[in-house]
Order: sequence, then C-alpha cells, then structure tokens
Amino acid sequence: MSTPAQAWASRARPHEGRVAIVTGAAGGIGLEIALRLGRDGAALVVADADAARLETAAGALRDTGAEVRAMPGDLSLEDTATALAACALEAFGRIDILVNNAGGGVILPFLAHTPQTLKQTIDRNLWTTLWCCRAVIPPMKERGYGRIVNIGADSVRNGLWDHAAYNAAKGGVHGLTTGLAREFARDGITVNTVAPCAVNTPQLVDIAKQHPALVERFVSVIPMGRAGEMAEVASMVSYLAGTEASFVTGQVISANGGSTML
Repeated sequence: MSTPAQAWASRARPHEGRVAIVTGAAGGIGLEIALRLGRDGAALVVADADAARLETAAGALRDTGAEVRAMPGDLSLEDTATALAACALEAFGRIDILVNNAGGGVILPFLAHTPQTLKQTIDRNLWTTLWCCRAVIPPMKERGYGRIVNIGADSVRNGLWDHAAYNAAKGGVHGLTTGLAREFARDGITVNTVAPCAVNTPQLVDIAKQHPALVERFVSVIPMGRAGEMAEVASMVSYLAGTEASFVTGQVISANGGSTML
C-alpha cells in the first residue's frame, strides 16, 4: 500500500508515462496546455502551422524538463495529420492523449466574410480536428486506451456577435465529440470538448489595445465580468486527459465564467 506522500506524488504528475499530442501549440492556449501536460508528466508531441514559433515553444517546453518532439505543418491536410501520429508513434511508441487545439477563426459579421475567410475558418477548426482524430484513434483503439480533448467554443451556445462562421466550425467539433464518444466508448477512448469563452491570450490582449470596445462587448456576456485565463482552460484539459476522468465522455464542458449555464 502506498503512503499518503506517495499517493500525492502520483497525483502531482497524473500523466507520468503518457504521451500527448497537442496541436496549435506554438503559443497561446495551446502552449499553455502543453506546459501543463508536461508539468503533469507527459511526453509531448507538439504541432503548429508556424514552424519558427513552434520551435521556440518546443525549446520552452524542453526547458521545463519535458521530453518533446515538434512537427510543423498544416493539419487541415490529411497527410499532415497522418504524419503527426506517425511521428508520435516513432518517437514514443504510443499515443495516449490528443488535444485538438489548432484553430483560430476569422471573426467578422457574417456578410463581411469572403469565400476565402469562410473556408479558412472551417479548415483551421473543423478539418484539423477531424483529420487528427482519424489519425490517432486506430492506435488508441489497438491499445484499448485514449483521451481526446477538443477545444470548442462557448460562443456556439450563446450566439456571440460576429461568430456565426466560427460557430459553424466549432459546432462541428462539438458534434464530432459526441459521435466519436459513443462510437468508441467501449474501446477505452473518451472524447470530450472544453469550450472556453473569451480568454486572455496574447492575441486578445493585442485586440483589446486596438479595439477595447470590441473586447468589452465580448466580455459583457460573462457574469464574472472578466475573460478567462489560459491556465484555467489548461487545467480542465489536463483533468479530462487523465485517468480520473475515465467515466466522462461525450461532454462539452464550458470554462466560461458563467456566460452560458446548463
């Protein structure tokens, strides 16, 4: 029987021995998630379309003591997602956790969108998630274990201004979550989504400097009266990625300061 100290040490690094893929990890929420999973013991495979920023992020992750592989590329392409899964399997021999964070919408009034910005929004958010899930589920199923955590959006639920196209993409992610969760529930694979509201990313901070009224409008729907913090999102992701969340699947869990309830 383990001592209380040993039990606490185990809980302090709940992903020890696990391998996690984090997409969109060059900065912002994705990097914060990777840092959290690394501190919690996971070996990391990080991906992003921005190769230079990804290499900088990988260096920061290695500085914390995490074992890291980095693979740049456009994950809205099937071949890139397939190569990402292959990279993880070659480096570590397994894939335990996939965090589909890659995304980023073009936030505009619906009629201000162009065909290009609409396609970009769907590609970045929905196709990246679809292809990465498709790439990692077979090895997870073979091992009888897997945790998939998607990053969705609370705006899907509250109909936030200027988010219609973005919500179409993230709503697809929410729907994919429930479908995959049911299909693979008996294969030891859980699939959940964390849906943040406005979050204090470097991008939001920059927008607030240029367009403070716009950010205030988005924050106005949050009862707590503030944007979320990246660490608050990463904390929920880490929980859902762990063994303690083994009976949680098919859920869209909002980290949103109350901007939607139930």
